[in-house]
Amino acid sequence: MIDHTYQLVFIGAVLFLFAVFASIVSRRLGAPLLLIFLLLGMLAGEDGIGGIQFDDVEAAFLIGNLALAIIIFDGGLGTRMDTFRSSLRPALSLATVGVLLTAGITGAAASYILDLPWQEGLLIGAIVGSTDAAAVFGLIKNAGLNLKERTGATLEIESGSNDPMAIFLTITLVEVLSSPAGLSGWLLLVELVQQIGLGIIFGVIGGYIIPAALKKVTLPVSLYPLMVFAAALTLFGGTSSIGGSGFLAIYIAGVMIGTTSFLYMNDIRRFHDGIAWLSQIGMFLILGLLVTPSLLPPIIVPALIIAFVLIFIARPLAVAVSLIPFHFPWRDQLFVSWCGLRGAVPVILALFPSLVGLEHARTYFELVFFVVLTSLVLQGWTIAPMARWLKVDLPVSLKLPSFRSTHLPSNPHKDLVVYQVVASSRTIGKLILQLALPDGAQVVALIRDEIPLKSEGEILKEGDQVVIVATTGMAEKLAEVFSPALSRISSKISSNFFGDFSIRPSSSLGDLASLYGFAIPDELKDITIGEHLTAKFRGRPVVGDAQEFPPVKLIVKEIKNGEISLIGLKLNQDSP
Repeated sequence: MIDHTYQLVFIGAVLFLFAVFASIVSRRLGAPLLLIFLLLGMLAGEDGIGGIQFDDVEAAFLIGNLALAIIIFDGGLGTRMDTFRSSLRPALSLATVGVLLTAGITGAAASYILDLPWQEGLLIGAIVGSTDAAAVFGLIKNAGLNLKERTGATLEIESGSNDPMAIFLTITLVEVLSSPAGLSGWLLLVELVQQIGLGIIFGVIGGYIIPAALKKVTLPVSLYPLMVFAAALTLFGGTSSIGGSGFLAIYIAGVMIGTTSFLYMNDIRRFHDGIAWLSQIGMFLILGLLVTPSLLPPIIVPALIIAFVLIFIARPLAVAVSLIPFHFPWRDQLFVSWCGLRGAVPVILALFPSLVGLEHARTYFELVFFVVLTSLVLQGWTIAPMARWLKVDLPVSLKLPSFRSTHLPSNPHKDLVVYQVVASSRTIGKLILQLALPDGAQVVALIRDEIPLKSEGEILKEGDQVVIVATTGMAEKLAEVFSPALSRISSKISSNFFGDFSIRPSSSLGDLASLYGFAIPDELKDITIGEHLTAKFRGRPVVGDAQEFPPVKLIVKEIKNGEISLIGLKLNQDSP
């Protein structure tokens, strides 16, 4: 027994090591990392070279739920509150209306293709109805994509908040199929409201209580991340046990905790980022072990057809309908549609029929697994090229420089923030005294080659670290001071994306039309270019938004304080 235990530890550790080093292969091949984890699990399984027999559905369900909760909480910690506010409504529409439409269309196709009763077809549709937070968060991060703010934020919030609807639909249909008496429509509505309502209520409560507790208690530094970890799982388990959506609760709490100004918040984020990776590896390895590849061939053809309907029909239609009120540009819509990746959530939901003993439970699981595999291969492998083709990926050099901040224990309203002067930063060559710092911010130190210098008379150089004391919440605004100057971005990146010319938003659209010889309606001739682009994008333009007036294209190049401050002008190649 003891030897067997050590063998299990050894095998598990080896699998994890292989999964960690697989990230190198994934990066070189451009393959989705989650797909690599899944394939490793299958190779270690009973049909693979490992020969490990694993068919414990309850253990897989438990591990999968815990891992998903941790991943979703980590995603919440990394979501900025201003981004959350700007994209909340379209994301919620996708998480509710979008999931319903996707499940309905895919379920109808599954019922027809497999010749199943409509309830069983809808069950398959519900299981694959939601996008997967682990897949979306992981692939966007690993691909190094710098998505337009509107697109990236919508995808992150949708994938973190759409599980309640899919879980509700799956549980409801499982109960309908396992209960001869069925369920009334009123009870279904009550259950839905309960899931979402309790998830929101307890998520907000947890989002207030956990940060307040962090500031009140005194612990060894290494225990603060563990305290947050335990509190988050307590929130998840408690909310789920009383009929609410634990996934929604833990995501909302994560967003609120992530915006808290706390001395050890960077340590908390790093710890949860590592735990989230551990959870992804463990979850996909377990799900890979659970699959028996030799049983898949009979369902490959119907699974491919269902996957085709899901990816090319159901998801695009659901996105188009869900985003009608928000007037998303077509490129953004198409990319959001293509990023409807299926991952661990559908595979875990596919375990529900097995847990209650439905007749075709094994078929559901194998079918859903192959649909997920198809989604990861087709969509996951092409997510980066698709982002660049649709032009929703901004040049990486436009990202704000990273920084580290810590809360001043002596003053709850002040942060100590460290910025690094990156290549092409607009601060290079300037004196410290020349930095345009907002009120409430002051440079307290300059570090060069790990040596503190007297900051007043020094000229900033690449690699310098500038230490600033600033009012809490000002860190991201200060990052703009150290961001790369547009004039310093490589000419190739700049001209390819924004064009060779920059114009001020106060320029007249009518004057521009006269200069370049394109026609515009009379009512647009007297307004500025900035006013026109702001109105076109419903008062919420983001960097990268564009409109064409052949032979020119206008691209939002810079935004300050929520308003357009610079516009790129790109000429068609055939234009004089």
